[in-house]
Amino acid sequence: MNVYPFIEAEQAQQRNVAKACALLQVSRSAYYDWSAHSPSPRQRAGDALAERITAIHETSRGTYGWPRVQRVLRRDGVAVSGKRVARIM
Repeated sequence: MNVYPFIEAEQAQQRNVAKACALLQVSRSAYYDWSAHSPSPRQRAGDALAERITAIHETSRGTYGWPRVQRVLRRDGVAVSGKRVARIM
């Protein structure tokens, strides 16, 4: 379970981050490292692909499975494996 979003919410409400970290047995440096982290290029590409897959799936009124979604993506020029499409779906 990821406790960092809880600590982030505590910080947003102007509460004590050090106390929240101590209670959850997490170092403050680990929390601040997590909060400064930006998503990797692969993660950003995966998020964009997930949005595209969702749009294709909704356009088909939920009838397309991963094989048809992959075909539509390939027809649009996106090179992606079936396993990745299935995992994202």
